[in-house]
Amino acid sequence: MTTIRLTVAQALVRFLAAQYTERDGTRQRLIGAMWGIFGHGNVAGIGQALVEYADLMPYHQGRNEQAMVHAAVGYARQSGRLSAHAVTTSIGPGATNLVTGAALATVNHLPVLLLPGDVFAARPADPVLQQLEVPYAGDVSVNDTLRPVSRYFDRITRPEALIPSALQAMRVLTDPVDTGAVTLALPQDVQAEAYDWPERFFAERVWTVRRPGADAAELTEAVRAVRAARRPLIIAGGGVHHSRAETALAEFAAATGIPVASTQAGKGSLRHDHPQDVGGIGHTGTATADALARTADLVIGVGTRYTDFTTASGTLFENPAVRFLNLNIAPFDGHKLAGLPLVADARSALGELTEALGMHGHRVAGEYVAEYTEAKGRWERTVDACFAAPDPAARPTQPQVLGALDALADESDIIVNAAGSLPGDLHRLWRARSADQYHLEYGYSCMGYEIPAALGVKLAAPERSVWALVGDGTYLMLPAEIVTAVQEGVAIKLVLLQNHGYASIGGLSEAVGAERFGTAYRYPAADGTYTGAPLPVDLAANAASLGMRVLRAGNVGELRAALGEARAADVPTCVYVETETSDTVSGAPPAQAWWDVPVAATATRPSAVKARELYERHVSTRRRHL
Repeated sequence: MTTIRLTVAQALVRFLAAQYTERDGTRQRLIGAMWGIFGHGNVAGIGQALVEYADLMPYHQGRNEQAMVHAAVGYARQSGRLSAHAVTTSIGPGATNLVTGAALATVNHLPVLLLPGDVFAARPADPVLQQLEVPYAGDVSVNDTLRPVSRYFDRITRPEALIPSALQAMRVLTDPVDTGAVTLALPQDVQAEAYDWPERFFAERVWTVRRPGADAAELTEAVRAVRAARRPLIIAGGGVHHSRAETALAEFAAATGIPVASTQAGKGSLRHDHPQDVGGIGHTGTATADALARTADLVIGVGTRYTDFTTASGTLFENPAVRFLNLNIAPFDGHKLAGLPLVADARSALGELTEALGMHGHRVAGEYVAEYTEAKGRWERTVDACFAAPDPAARPTQPQVLGALDALADESDIIVNAAGSLPGDLHRLWRARSADQYHLEYGYSCMGYEIPAALGVKLAAPERSVWALVGDGTYLMLPAEIVTAVQEGVAIKLVLLQNHGYASIGGLSEAVGAERFGTAYRYPAADGTYTGAPLPVDLAANAASLGMRVLRAGNVGELRAALGEARAADVPTCVYVETETSDTVSGAPPAQAWWDVPVAATATRPSAVKARELYERHVSTRRRHL
């Protein structure tokens, strides 16, 4: 057997460079690049290997470990989970900074390979710098915090152990059910250790991403359920996008007339102007979709996890006779809400359902189509009113900012967001023009995701205009990757909305009787609350100091001009705007469905007492679907 003598790190880089995915006859590289921040735990291992094989593995220099994972996740999602990035860090705080990003990746079923340094396997000195000593377990390190947020975890304590572990890591990264964060913890001494590797380990290897079809018995039950329904509703989740099943869904909806609502992850599964698209569903959904959900007798979930935002915390589906048909590649999700499972790839099973129903000429009643079509038109007029900004000299509201971007964007633009009040406004109001235009991370709703994720998206789609939409609170979490965008010439667009605090949590705080405590970016008042003057921070100047081109927009007219200039820019560009938050100015429509955030069971302040009364009324409407 022919062998090649390399360090563990060198072997890993060469192995990763030879891995490919294939689906539907299309082949692409599995690990497209590696992000890294170097310290004593990885500089002599992975760092040296990346220099050794710079021609094989592209490298991106990050500024924050969590942000590097977010960038990798943005890249993976834009790549349809068929290509991913790796992330390497030193030991200690560099490694533990990965945890939040790893959780986000795993919650959203998006592949990322994490390669944190680890303490010495041979223990020549104990403890070493940044080592956590655990008196009851000598084999525990801080990297063990990555176990619960990883789909696969291993610590490579011997060179030869890398061979089976690396293969298992690739299996998980390419598994459409179990993908997420994959962690290979690499002790710093093992990284630099030499070994005679089988040459075959470095041969090109293709991992086929499966498209399993439906079980015949489950398909028969699904067809029977759809044919019996009088008011069916489809909920399109992120699995539609992961499967690239948008065309199959559009064909199924058009053939049957069944309306399609979407989760945050599933929005864009149909274009906004498709006759069967009724918009977002749940707490941040449209009035149209939520009204249909309340009377639906069959809910067809396609690639959705049925989170509490989607189900309005178990209060949305009010029809006593409602049943659930769950088309999902993951059996765990296929059996939720005591539903009929249809465990299969979304594109494959939608095609099979369309064909089977077409044999019977099945289509919902014309009266039902007329009902949701009229409701869809009413909601579109609501969106028009929210987007309208008749006075170009006025400060825009947040929905008017979205309206200005909506008027400018075409199907090639991509918007990235994750947290704050923007996800609700976007889910209710944004008109998605293409399958991948709407990039919302709402499985983990992680503040700080947007800027680094936009960087990853742009790397995957360099010809597209990529917009990171952030409020001031989110911006302050992770702005450092602006420097990376500037360094590498990645022309992301940043829309920075200044509203002086955590707007969404402020509103929630008020609704649950906490009186917006600690949610505003203001000086403290005499009573100890943060209700004084706004802080004199200048986030536009901060973005400029990191190298970004900044356009300040003081009113609606300036905003429109700045967005147009930013869209045409070939350098990283920020549009900074202070939004109107006055109670006298119309903003987005209120939530169309409830969300369960527990309220204090006993309190003396009137706001909390009133909030508890309302909470108990909502809780009484919750249902267990059995």
